[in-house]
Amino acid sequence: MRFELGMLVNMLEVSIRGESIKLGQFLKLASLVATGGEAKELIEQGQVTVNGEVTKQRGATLALGDVICVSDTCARVVEDDDDYFDEATADDDFDPEKWRNL
Repeated sequence: MRFELGMLVNMLEVSIRGESIKLGQFLKLASLVATGGEAKELIEQGQVTVNGEVTKQRGATLALGDVICVSDTCARVVEDDDDYFDEATADDDFDPEKWRNL
């Protein structure tokens, strides 16, 4: 079976930090399964596909852009784009001492 994005019924975009994640972890993160045991069982039964191909390796490494499907629900691995404030590397004139005791 050739994999095409247009074939997907339900598509989620799930953000990860970093550039990769293990398949079992991703299934839980995306709420495609409730537990690691459920993930293991579905993977072993061949009910999980990565980019349209059945995989039976729970520890398979997923990369950004990969599409993982369980039944008719699919999730794409995307980069976490949450910007966060890092006081140590901030390049502005924010003075934490000024606000600490308010």
